[in-house]
Amino acid sequence: MNSSYLNFKDKHILVVGDVMLDRYWHGGTSRISPEAPVQVVKVSDIEDRPGGAANVALGLAKLGVSVTLVGVVGNDENANVLQKCLEKEGVSCQFVSSPDLPTITKLRVMSRHQQLIRLDFEERVDSLSQNEAVFKQVEACLKDVDAVIYSDYAKGCLADVQRLIQASNDAQVPSLVDPKGNDFSIYQGATLVKPNLLEFENIVGVCGSFKELEEKANELREKHDWQALLVTRGEDGLVLFEDGKAPFSLATAAREVFDVTGAGDTVVAVLTAVYVTSKRFCDAVEYANQAAGFVVGKLGTASILADQLEAIMYQRSHSANFGVLSPNGLLEQIKFAQMNGEKVVFTNGCFDILHPGHVTYMKQAKALGDRLIVAVNTDASVKRLKGEKRPINDLTHRMAVLEGMGAIDWVTWFDEDTPQEIIEALSPDILVKGGDYSIDTIVGAEHVLKQGGDVKVLSFVDGYSTTSIIKKANL
Repeated sequence: MNSSYLNFKDKHILVVGDVMLDRYWHGGTSRISPEAPVQVVKVSDIEDRPGGAANVALGLAKLGVSVTLVGVVGNDENANVLQKCLEKEGVSCQFVSSPDLPTITKLRVMSRHQQLIRLDFEERVDSLSQNEAVFKQVEACLKDVDAVIYSDYAKGCLADVQRLIQASNDAQVPSLVDPKGNDFSIYQGATLVKPNLLEFENIVGVCGSFKELEEKANELREKHDWQALLVTRGEDGLVLFEDGKAPFSLATAAREVFDVTGAGDTVVAVLTAVYVTSKRFCDAVEYANQAAGFVVGKLGTASILADQLEAIMYQRSHSANFGVLSPNGLLEQIKFAQMNGEKVVFTNGCFDILHPGHVTYMKQAKALGDRLIVAVNTDASVKRLKGEKRPINDLTHRMAVLEGMGAIDWVTWFDEDTPQEIIEALSPDILVKGGDYSIDTIVGAEHVLKQGGDVKVLSFVDGYSTTSIIKKANL
């Protein structure tokens, strides 16, 4: 599979926000304390992981992205631990160090894969000098990055986020925001903002229907001049609202939820990495949704590797039925194939009686790309084109024979006299026609070329034709 969307090696993303250290104490519990009615945990293992904005940076690094991280830490040992964890994974840490604050640390006591208690060590960043230091770090980095993620956990690092977003815009660098709080005006002008449903409804009010959600989302997006708004809805999946486009909604990809810690960080990391590569938010949301489904099945803050994400998307795009599909059913399969960098080839015809010339033609068509679609005229369409005695074989018969040809991935149908409508609906990468045609006379060619695709004319093998076979058989 061509995995061009997952080749992030040449991408550089800046992450700015509230960095944290997630510390886990693991141990067994076999008795109750004599001092109080609480379990005694015998700690046998201590694990440190980057959290908050640091987890976003880690997620990007795991994907193979070049990452720079800006955040505020204390002048303490936990800052050193956090930096070592990140630098080991290739993250460049440009921390602002404060002697007056502790490095934000969340200590979780775990036993038998259950979290018994969480202890937080933190103070809010509330210094103008620290905000200015953060701004200067960001400003220095913007000239060298493909995008910036502002990961807001309301701990103070992004107290001046509006100024940061304006700096991103001035540098023509896309800015994607994972927001917090009850005032989204501070994210004015961002490229994309990604609240969860609770955060979104805290701003716009409870949405009683999807239509109300859509109306309020578009109103909020336009009000704050965002190109896109992505609302994550937990078990109800994700929905993307993009300027000038219909809502793009996906069901959750999670099969089993074990721990949602860090799932939002994974979404924004994968979303940004794919977006800076494909330049399409719908592609980015597809990948982010699958990545979130993967990490919530893991314990604690987890990341996904590029090859794991690639394998999930490949399995998803190839697990659905090949062969005969309705035009609507085929749309999703084409979308996944194209998202995975595969070129989709389209041809059409009546294919009433298949002969060796057809077989050669299909092999040549398939060789032009990765997936071959054959659209077949319905019986009524064939009658209008060929006369009342045709087709010899009905649509089901013709599609079943085509489905058995190794070169063909999908077979579908159309009822119109020409394939113009289905070509516009499916938007293949390559349109193929057999015979003595010029490109400007091929139905659908103009649409495919406008979409950036290609049109090819192949010669039929001499000596074979359906009409001659029918005459020879006196049908």
